[in-house]
Amino acid sequence: MPHQIDVHVGKRIRHRRWMVGMTQQQLADQVGIKFQQIQKYETGANRVSASRLWDISEALGVSVSFFFEGADASDDQDNKALDILADKEALELVRTYYAIPENQRRKLFDLARVLSDAA
Repeated sequence: MPHQIDVHVGKRIRHRRWMVGMTQQQLADQVGIKFQQIQKYETGANRVSASRLWDISEALGVSVSFFFEGADASDDQDNKALDILADKEALELVRTYYAIPENQRRKLFDLARVLSDAA
């Protein structure tokens, strides 16, 4: 059974990879490993070594500490947010949302809030 920190780090890798629009193959190529290894890291099945995590952080443009953010959170809300971001559709929606110009994004956000209140 994977350690919960390995699972958390894997989720953060997947989250960041999706946010920058990178495939597992692209990340693997930049890090110099096979994409199957990225899959194992993202599920927590394999533990990421310190040097490999360093390479991944460089490829994804974040500090190593990014992968540990929220790991000590006792608040269940943080874990729910990460679970939502594990969903491909949710990540695609977030990425698309942030591609919209800010003034239009604000209007879309207001519309979504009105629609959710009406539901």
